Amino acid sequence: MDKVEHIGIAVRNLKDAGSLYERLLGCKSYKKEVVESEQVITEFFKVGETKIELLEASSDKSAIASFIEKRGEGIHHIAFAVDNIVAEMERLKNEGFNLLNETPKRGADNKLVCFVHPKSANGVLIELCQEIKS
Repeated sequence: MDKVEHIGIAVRNLKDAGSLYERLLGCKSYKKEVVESEQVITEFFKVGETKIELLEASSDKSAIASFIEKRGEGIHHIAFAVDNIVAEMERLKNEGFNLLNETPKRGADNKLVCFVHPKSANGVLIELCQEIKS
């Protein structure tokens, strides 16, 4: 793993949360994106090398809607950048981690992603991210 790529924060209302984070971080978001496969709408902020991803459910059936219903708004996941997501997935499987998907899938911000189940990471949902090269 190369670095923390971003921190994902589940929110009920992206407009309100975006406004709050603009004031908090002192900057505007650089991207909003709908990720149909995850049933979320995302908004990204960047402060230095750190990115914050706000996530609002676009469906009552999304993982974000379920997360907020159970735990309320807050940190949803920590994402790590990797150079080779398939190799990193294999390494983690060999180390005994439970992956939530067998193959990488397309995520937000031009990334291939895979998630590590929180039960195998001390209660923290971990996301692996690899930049999709054009």
